[in-house]
Amino acid sequence: MFSHLWVDMMERLGLDPEVIECRWGTGADEDRMEEALRADTGHKIRAVCVVQNETTTGVYSDVARIRSVLDKLGHPALLMVDGVSSIGALEFDMDAWKVDVAVTGSQKALSIPTGLALVCASDKALGAMKTAKLKRCYYDFADMLKTNPSGSVPYTPSLPLLYGMRESVALLREEGRGNLVARHRRLAEGTRAAVRAWGLELLCKVPRWYSDALTVVEVPKHVDSNDVVRNAYAKYNLSIGVGLAKVNGKVFRIGHLGNMDEVSLLGALGGVEMAMRDAGYTDFTPGAGVGAAVAHFQGESRVLPGRAL
Repeated sequence: MFSHLWVDMMERLGLDPEVIECRWGTGADEDRMEEALRADTGHKIRAVCVVQNETTTGVYSDVARIRSVLDKLGHPALLMVDGVSSIGALEFDMDAWKVDVAVTGSQKALSIPTGLALVCASDKALGAMKTAKLKRCYYDFADMLKTNPSGSVPYTPSLPLLYGMRESVALLREEGRGNLVARHRRLAEGTRAAVRAWGLELLCKVPRWYSDALTVVEVPKHVDSNDVVRNAYAKYNLSIGVGLAKVNGKVFRIGHLGNMDEVSLLGALGGVEMAMRDAGYTDFTPGAGVGAAVAHFQGESRVLPGRAL
Protein backbone atom coordinates (compact mmCIF):
# COMPACT_ATOMS: atom_id res chain seq x y z
CA MET A 1 0.00 0.00 0.00
CA PHE A 2 2.77 2.46 0.86
CA SER A 3 4.57 1.68 -2.39
CA HIS A 4 1.37 2.54 -4.23
CA LEU A 5 0.93 5.74 -2.23
CA TRP A 6 4.45 6.73 -3.30
CA VAL A 7 3.46 6.07 -6.93
CA ASP A 8 0.33 8.18 -6.45
CA MET A 9 2.42 11.06 -5.12
CA MET A 10 4.79 10.84 -8.09
CA GLU A 11 1.94 10.90 -10.59
CA ARG A 12 0.32 13.89 -8.87
CA LEU A 13 3.66 15.72 -9.13
CA GLY A 14 3.61 15.14 -12.88
CA LEU A 15 6.27 12.40 -12.95
CA ASP A 16 6.02 9.22 -15.03
CA PRO A 17 6.82 6.28 -12.72
CA GLU A 18 7.47 2.82 -14.13
CA VAL A 19 5.70 0.55 -11.65
CA ILE A 20 6.82 -3.04 -11.13
CA GLU A 21 3.59 -4.72 -10.01
CA CYS A 22 3.73 -7.90 -7.93
CA ARG A 23 1.62 -10.05 -5.64
CA TRP A 24 0.91 -8.39 -2.29
CA GLY A 25 3.24 -10.24 0.07
CA THR A 26 6.21 -10.18 -2.33
CA GLY A 27 9.30 -8.04 -1.89
CA ALA A 28 10.96 -5.79 -4.45
CA ASP A 29 12.13 -8.12 -7.23
CA GLU A 30 15.74 -7.27 -8.09
CA ASP A 31 15.67 -9.30 -11.32
CA ARG A 32 12.71 -7.33 -12.69
CA MET A 33 14.36 -4.09 -11.62
CA GLU A 34 17.49 -5.14 -13.48
CA GLU A 35 15.45 -5.81 -16.64
CA ALA A 36 13.93 -2.33 -16.51
CA LEU A 37 17.25 -0.62 -15.82
CA ARG A 38 19.12 -2.60 -18.48
CA ALA A 39 16.51 -1.57 -21.06
CA ASP A 40 16.96 2.08 -20.07
CA THR A 41 19.99 2.66 -22.31
CA GLY A 42 19.33 6.42 -22.43
CA HIS A 43 19.25 6.68 -18.62
CA LYS A 44 15.83 8.32 -18.59
CA ILE A 45 15.11 6.63 -15.25
CA ARG A 46 16.26 9.17 -12.66
CA ALA A 47 15.59 7.22 -9.46
CA VAL A 48 14.87 3.75 -8.14
CA CYS A 49 12.39 4.03 -5.26
CA VAL A 50 11.64 1.21 -2.82
CA VAL A 51 9.80 0.79 0.47
CA GLN A 52 12.27 -1.20 2.55
CA ASN A 53 9.69 -2.56 5.00
CA GLU A 54 6.05 -2.75 3.91
CA THR A 55 3.81 -2.67 6.98
CA THR A 56 0.83 -3.61 4.83
CA THR A 57 2.26 -7.01 3.92
CA GLY A 58 5.06 -7.77 6.38
CA VAL A 59 7.70 -7.70 3.66
CA TYR A 60 11.32 -6.50 4.02
CA SER A 61 13.01 -5.78 0.68
CA ASP A 62 16.75 -6.15 0.14
CA VAL A 63 18.11 -2.64 -0.49
CA ALA A 64 21.71 -3.89 -0.61
CA ARG A 65 20.87 -6.21 -3.53
CA ILE A 66 19.06 -3.41 -5.32
CA ARG A 67 22.19 -1.28 -4.97
CA SER A 68 24.27 -4.13 -6.39
CA VAL A 69 22.03 -4.16 -9.48
CA LEU A 70 22.59 -0.43 -10.03
CA ASP A 71 26.34 -0.85 -9.57
CA LYS A 72 26.55 -3.84 -11.89
CA LEU A 73 24.82 -1.94 -14.67
CA GLY A 74 26.63 1.32 -13.93
CA HIS A 75 23.24 3.05 -13.91
CA PRO A 76 23.33 6.62 -12.50
CA ALA A 77 19.81 6.60 -11.04
CA LEU A 78 19.41 7.78 -7.46
CA LEU A 79 18.45 5.13 -4.89
CA MET A 80 15.59 6.38 -2.70
CA VAL A 81 14.33 4.40 0.28
CA ASP A 82 11.18 4.69 2.38
CA GLY A 83 12.56 3.47 5.72
CA VAL A 84 9.64 4.65 7.84
CA SER A 85 9.16 1.28 9.56
CA SER A 86 12.68 -0.12 9.16
CA ILE A 87 15.24 2.51 10.18
CA GLY A 88 16.05 2.07 13.86
CA ALA A 89 14.73 -1.50 13.93
CA LEU A 90 16.11 -3.49 11.01
CA GLU A 91 19.41 -3.58 9.15
CA PHE A 92 19.91 -0.33 7.25
CA ASP A 93 23.29 1.03 6.15
CA MET A 94 22.95 4.23 4.17
CA ASP A 95 26.68 4.61 3.51
CA ALA A 96 27.55 1.01 2.64
CA TRP A 97 24.49 0.62 0.41
CA LYS A 98 25.01 4.06 -1.16
CA VAL A 99 21.43 5.13 -0.52
CA ASP A 100 20.84 8.63 -1.89
CA VAL A 101 17.65 9.61 -0.08
CA ALA A 102 16.20 7.92 3.00
CA VAL A 103 13.11 8.95 4.94
CA THR A 104 11.77 7.72 8.26
CA GLY A 105 9.30 8.87 10.89
CA SER A 106 9.25 9.29 14.64
CA GLN A 107 6.32 6.96 15.29
CA LYS A 108 7.82 3.57 14.43
CA ALA A 109 11.19 2.28 15.61
CA LEU A 110 12.08 5.58 17.30
CA SER A 111 9.16 4.86 19.66
CA ILE A 112 7.97 8.45 20.06
CA PRO A 113 4.70 10.08 18.91
CA THR A 114 3.85 10.80 15.30
CA GLY A 115 4.91 14.22 14.06
CA LEU A 116 8.53 14.15 12.89
CA ALA A 117 9.72 13.28 9.39
CA LEU A 118 13.45 12.65 9.09
CA VAL A 119 15.12 12.85 5.69
CA CYS A 120 18.75 12.09 4.91
CA ALA A 121 20.37 12.89 1.54
CA SER A 122 23.68 11.88 0.00
CA ASP A 123 26.08 14.27 -1.68
CA LYS A 124 24.92 12.82 -5.00
CA ALA A 125 21.30 13.67 -4.18
CA LEU A 126 22.23 17.20 -3.10
CA GLY A 127 24.12 17.61 -6.34
CA ALA A 128 21.10 16.49 -8.34
CA MET A 129 18.97 19.01 -6.45
CA LYS A 130 20.91 21.86 -8.06
CA THR A 131 19.74 20.97 -11.57
CA ALA A 132 16.33 19.46 -10.73
CA LYS A 133 13.40 21.14 -12.48
CA LEU A 134 10.57 19.80 -10.30
CA LYS A 135 9.05 22.61 -8.24
CA ARG A 136 9.17 22.23 -4.48
CA CYS A 137 8.69 24.37 -1.39
CA TYR A 138 8.05 22.59 1.90
CA TYR A 139 11.10 20.54 2.97
CA ASP A 140 13.18 21.99 0.17
CA PHE A 141 16.73 20.75 0.83
CA ALA A 142 18.05 24.21 -0.03
CA ASP A 143 16.05 25.79 2.81
CA MET A 144 17.27 23.09 5.19
CA LEU A 145 20.90 23.57 4.19
CA LYS A 146 20.66 27.32 4.83
CA THR A 147 19.36 26.93 8.39
CA ASN A 148 20.72 23.60 9.70
CA PRO A 149 24.35 24.74 10.21
CA SER A 150 23.22 27.23 12.86
CA GLY A 151 21.14 24.59 14.63
CA SER A 152 17.86 25.86 13.25
CA VAL A 153 15.16 24.74 10.82
CA PRO A 154 13.16 26.80 8.31
CA TYR A 155 9.81 26.01 9.94
CA THR A 156 8.42 25.96 13.47
CA PRO A 157 9.69 22.71 15.00
CA SER A 158 8.00 20.46 17.55
CA LEU A 159 10.60 20.87 20.29
CA PRO A 160 9.16 18.25 22.69
CA LEU A 161 9.35 15.66 19.91
CA LEU A 162 12.91 16.68 19.09
CA TYR A 163 13.88 16.21 22.74
CA GLY A 164 12.13 12.84 22.69
CA MET A 165 13.95 11.84 19.52
CA ARG A 166 17.29 12.73 21.07
CA GLU A 167 16.57 10.46 24.04
CA SER A 168 15.25 7.67 21.84
CA VAL A 169 18.35 7.74 19.65
CA ALA A 170 20.50 7.67 22.80
CA LEU A 171 18.72 4.48 23.87
CA LEU A 172 19.27 2.93 20.44
CA ARG A 173 22.97 3.78 20.60
CA GLU A 174 23.22 2.33 24.10
CA GLU A 175 21.66 -0.94 22.93
CA GLY A 176 24.00 -1.07 19.95
CA ARG A 177 23.18 -1.65 16.31
CA GLY A 178 23.95 -5.36 16.33
CA ASN A 179 21.88 -5.99 19.47
CA LEU A 180 19.07 -3.87 18.05
CA VAL A 181 18.81 -5.92 14.86
CA ALA A 182 19.18 -9.19 16.79
CA ARG A 183 16.39 -8.26 19.21
CA HIS A 184 13.98 -7.53 16.38
CA ARG A 185 14.95 -10.79 14.67
CA ARG A 186 14.38 -12.71 17.93
CA LEU A 187 10.94 -11.17 18.48
CA ALA A 188 9.95 -11.78 14.86
CA GLU A 189 11.05 -15.42 14.87
CA GLY A 190 9.14 -16.03 18.11
CA THR A 191 6.02 -14.52 16.54
CA ARG A 192 6.44 -16.61 13.40
CA ALA A 193 6.76 -19.70 15.60
CA ALA A 194 3.44 -18.75 17.23
CA VAL A 195 1.77 -18.38 13.82
CA ARG A 196 2.94 -21.86 12.81
CA ALA A 197 1.63 -23.29 16.10
CA TRP A 198 -1.77 -21.73 15.35
CA GLY A 199 -1.83 -23.56 12.02
CA LEU A 200 -1.83 -20.30 10.04
CA GLU A 201 0.43 -18.82 7.37
CA LEU A 202 2.12 -15.50 6.72
CA LEU A 203 1.08 -13.28 3.84
CA CYS A 204 4.76 -13.16 2.86
CA LYS A 205 5.72 -16.59 1.49
CA VAL A 206 9.45 -16.11 0.80
CA PRO A 207 11.62 -16.28 3.95
CA ARG A 208 14.26 -13.86 2.69
CA TRP A 209 11.55 -11.18 2.50
CA TYR A 210 10.16 -11.79 6.01
CA SER A 211 9.91 -8.56 7.98
CA ASP A 212 11.37 -8.52 11.48
CA ALA A 213 9.39 -5.36 12.29
CA LEU A 214 5.93 -6.89 12.06
CA THR A 215 4.18 -10.12 11.14
CA VAL A 216 1.18 -10.21 8.79
CA VAL A 217 -1.00 -13.27 9.38
CA GLU A 218 -3.49 -14.77 6.92
CA VAL A 219 -6.77 -15.96 8.40
CA PRO A 220 -8.92 -18.87 7.06
CA LYS A 221 -11.58 -17.95 4.51
CA HIS A 222 -14.41 -18.39 7.01
CA VAL A 223 -12.89 -15.77 9.35
CA ASP A 224 -13.00 -11.98 8.91
CA SER A 225 -9.69 -10.64 10.18
CA ASN A 226 -11.42 -7.39 11.16
CA ASP A 227 -13.34 -9.38 13.77
CA VAL A 228 -10.02 -10.49 15.26
CA VAL A 229 -8.84 -6.88 15.47
CA ARG A 230 -12.15 -5.66 16.93
CA ASN A 231 -12.23 -8.38 19.59
CA ALA A 232 -8.63 -7.74 20.55
CA TYR A 233 -9.35 -4.05 21.14
CA ALA A 234 -12.85 -4.30 22.65
CA LYS A 235 -12.28 -7.25 24.99
CA TYR A 236 -8.54 -7.38 25.72
CA ASN A 237 -7.32 -3.78 25.37
CA LEU A 238 -4.92 -4.90 22.64
CA SER A 239 -4.22 -2.97 19.44
CA ILE A 240 -3.24 -5.04 16.40
CA GLY A 241 -3.39 -3.92 12.79
CA VAL A 242 -6.19 -4.47 10.29
CA GLY A 243 -5.54 -5.64 6.76
CA LEU A 244 -5.22 -2.66 4.42
CA ALA A 245 -6.68 -2.21 0.92
CA LYS A 246 -6.48 -5.46 -1.08
CA VAL A 247 -5.92 -7.62 1.99
CA ASN A 248 -8.59 -6.11 4.25
CA GLY A 249 -10.52 -8.85 6.01
CA LYS A 250 -7.92 -11.42 4.97
CA VAL A 251 -5.03 -10.64 7.32
CA PHE A 252 -4.19 -9.00 10.61
CA ARG A 253 -0.86 -7.48 11.64
CA ILE A 254 1.22 -7.94 14.79
CA GLY A 255 3.81 -5.21 15.30
CA HIS A 256 6.98 -6.01 17.26
CA LEU A 257 9.29 -3.08 16.55
CA GLY A 258 10.60 -0.25 18.62
CA ASN A 259 10.28 -0.33 22.41
CA MET A 260 9.27 -3.99 22.66
CA ASP A 261 10.56 -7.01 24.57
CA GLU A 262 9.72 -10.70 24.93
CA VAL A 263 7.43 -10.34 27.96
CA SER A 264 5.33 -7.59 26.37
CA LEU A 265 5.06 -9.54 23.13
CA LEU A 266 3.98 -12.74 24.91
CA GLY A 267 1.07 -10.83 26.43
CA ALA A 268 0.10 -9.58 22.97
CA LEU A 269 0.26 -13.11 21.51
CA GLY A 270 -2.02 -14.34 24.30
CA GLY A 271 -4.48 -11.59 23.46
CA VAL A 272 -4.34 -12.53 19.78
CA GLU A 273 -5.16 -16.15 20.65
CA MET A 274 -8.26 -15.10 22.58
CA ALA A 275 -9.34 -12.65 19.88
CA MET A 276 -8.99 -15.30 17.17
CA ARG A 277 -11.11 -17.77 19.12
CA ASP A 278 -13.76 -15.09 19.64
CA ALA A 279 -13.75 -14.47 15.88
CA GLY A 280 -14.41 -18.13 15.09
CA TYR A 281 -10.94 -19.59 14.57
CA THR A 282 -10.54 -22.38 17.12
CA ASP A 283 -8.39 -24.92 15.28
CA PHE A 284 -5.58 -24.73 17.82
CA THR A 285 -5.07 -25.51 21.48
CA PRO A 286 -5.19 -22.40 23.67
CA GLY A 287 -1.65 -21.42 24.55
CA ALA A 288 -0.13 -23.17 21.54
CA GLY A 289 1.24 -20.00 19.96
CA VAL A 290 2.33 -18.49 23.25
CA GLY A 291 4.07 -21.75 24.15
CA ALA A 292 5.93 -21.85 20.86
CA ALA A 293 7.09 -18.27 21.37
CA VAL A 294 8.12 -19.00 24.97
CA ALA A 295 10.25 -21.92 23.80
CA HIS A 296 11.94 -19.75 21.18
CA PHE A 297 12.54 -16.78 23.46
CA GLN A 298 13.86 -18.87 26.34
CA GLY A 299 16.31 -20.59 24.02
CA GLU A 300 17.53 -17.36 22.42
CA SER A 301 17.47 -14.82 25.24
CA ARG A 302 20.62 -13.84 27.17
CA VAL A 303 21.31 -11.91 30.37
CA LEU A 304 20.67 -8.23 29.71
CA PRO A 305 23.62 -5.80 29.69
CA GLY A 306 24.29 -4.52 33.20
CA ARG A 307 22.25 -7.29 34.82
CA ALA A 308 23.53 -10.32 36.75
CA LEU A 309 22.01 -13.66 37.65
